Amino acid sequence: MELSSEVAEPRQGGTVQPSSRRVRMIFSVMASPNRIEILRILNSKGPLTYSELKSLAGFKSKKESGKFAYHLRKLLKQQLVSLNRAEKRYTITNLGKLVLSLARQIEERSVIENGKMYVRTSSGSIEEFKAHKIAQSMIREGSLPMEMAEKFAQEVENRIYKNQTTYLTGPLIREMVNSVLLEHHQEEYRSKMSRLGMPVGDVAAMLSNLDGAGSGAEGILLEAGQRIFAERLLANLLPKDVADSHLSGDLHISSPGTWSLIPDTVFVNIRDLVDGGLNLGGKHLGVSRVPASRQLGDVAGLATIILSLLPREASREVVLDGLVPMLSKFKAEADLVQKITGMFAISSASQRYDRPGTVVSVRLQLGQDLKVVQAIIAAYAAYVRMTPVPRIGLVIDHEKGRVSDVSGAVSEVVSTGGLVTFAKGQSSVYGITGTEPKASKVSISLESVSVNLPRLAFESNNDETYLRARLLLLMKPVLSSMDARKKEVSDLTTRGLNPLLAKCTQYMQRSSVSISINLVGLDEAVFGILGLREEAARKVLFDVVKTASDVASKKSKELGVPISVCMTEAAGSSRLVRLDAEKYGKNAVPNAMDDGPYTEGAWVDPSQIKGMTAQSEQIERCRSLSKELAGGLLVRLPFAASAGPDDIKAAVEKAASLLPVFRPSKKVPVCGECGYKEKPFEDRCPRCKSPFLV
Repeated sequence: MELSSEVAEPRQGGTVQPSSRRVRMIFSVMASPNRIEILRILNSKGPLTYSELKSLAGFKSKKESGKFAYHLRKLLKQQLVSLNRAEKRYTITNLGKLVLSLARQIEERSVIENGKMYVRTSSGSIEEFKAHKIAQSMIREGSLPMEMAEKFAQEVENRIYKNQTTYLTGPLIREMVNSVLLEHHQEEYRSKMSRLGMPVGDVAAMLSNLDGAGSGAEGILLEAGQRIFAERLLANLLPKDVADSHLSGDLHISSPGTWSLIPDTVFVNIRDLVDGGLNLGGKHLGVSRVPASRQLGDVAGLATIILSLLPREASREVVLDGLVPMLSKFKAEADLVQKITGMFAISSASQRYDRPGTVVSVRLQLGQDLKVVQAIIAAYAAYVRMTPVPRIGLVIDHEKGRVSDVSGAVSEVVSTGGLVTFAKGQSSVYGITGTEPKASKVSISLESVSVNLPRLAFESNNDETYLRARLLLLMKPVLSSMDARKKEVSDLTTRGLNPLLAKCTQYMQRSSVSISINLVGLDEAVFGILGLREEAARKVLFDVVKTASDVASKKSKELGVPISVCMTEAAGSSRLVRLDAEKYGKNAVPNAMDDGPYTEGAWVDPSQIKGMTAQSEQIERCRSLSKELAGGLLVRLPFAASAGPDDIKAAVEKAASLLPVFRPSKKVPVCGECGYKEKPFEDRCPRCKSPFLV
């Protein structure tokens, strides 16, 4: 008897189904991205309840319940998913894992068939795979003879194409190189090429160039550790499309090494940390536990410790409120200014992450005790004079006071290189908007992603509608990744990684966490690349910002998290210019010929502000953008080197009547050898004659 060409296969309930029809049914299941996503979630998260699976799969509204139930029934019917009725949890079956693996292989094969392979390098870029770079790396890092390096590089290349790897990374290529070296009994060369969390060659380069080791050995160790965590972020934590957007230059992620560990900006009331004395539980056991006190010396000492510890729990800025009320009871003390100066100076020695380091900002609300406010400004001025590059700043909140009460003293501070921002309401030195910290409530902001608007403009073919569409598509996955970051930072803080934050937020129970996306290069995108002029340019300018704000608002409702858009300084703006110049040519990229960054925030010419009114084009534009950018807009007043304190004072008082948030600044030359900055100089340090300026 001949067997049928269609072998019957058993099904639940005792019925049978021909195998060819069964295969067709399974392929019909694979045709739905929603069902593939459900399989992926179950494969990575393990057994889940109906509500957990529905939420993770993105079916959050009641209207989508029927659609989710339909997809789940399809998977159950084809036995790709099973239900444990006792525990009421769904699990992916072995057949489901096989189908998921097949879907992934099909996706990878489609990438291979385009004929090119791309490498995600450990230096933070995506490059077309070129075999000769493997040989160059072996010669440079492992000191291999040229003929031997070329021979082994050819063997590695053959293996890469034979294995048809789709997601090729620098670490993966290094592993294959080491494998080939071991197989050829070249253990000595292999040890030079191996990774110690990072390539040995990179470690050697860090030690051979100590110009960046401004904080000594601890700084090198911090940089090495952060590079490892940054690689983990890009290779394991972020979705591949978001990681690739960063590497290729569509966006920039600041401080990737601390992404999942600490927040970017923290707004906190210092009185909540001082009044009860320093209590860190089992953390920082080498730090003195100072009890609460009513003596100025003890309070200043406790505040100094807090100012030293807090920068370790934020990657960008800590904004301290409540210093004026806390010191008001000591305003009659003769040495108040001296104590505050010492507090700033001693805390400046604390270790910061990254470069230039976390800023600690003191918020001074005008309208409070003026004598204490003036004492803090006087102490800050002394600190700035003795510190080559200050990492402590002032935020002057003049919503309920007069700028003229402090403008003279603050102008002196700005002329010597101080960090000062004027605002109405809660703001950081960088112009990030915060909520008022009340009743031990801490406001936390995550804003480390900057969108490269010139890159989107280059790829829009002079079509501003397409530019806004690309912006929308880019922001959605980024905001989802930021939401995942919020959860991880909150979880680690709750578990004690950030003890001061955990203490003053009662382990994140009394805190508000917000997300903000930064826009970089708006002027270059609209005026330079799209080539628009006058009214058309202004309209597109606001349309782009409104598109970003609308995406943030919709995502905020979807995720249940405050999300906004900001325009402020971006640590990676110069990197974005460099990447765009490499891709489109220096002549095509604004600022590339001068090695300058893209526009960050906005700026107003301080030499012309005296004649401006609320109706002036620059002022009106800044005010309109500020209303649309709920995350904050930093408007800078960059003074010329020749500007004196009187010039700064007049411009500051006028700007305070026109702009909601602005930061006056003056570039002060600092000697990179001895730190001299007492008097202005141009080419060489008058003290040590060094030409190295920062």
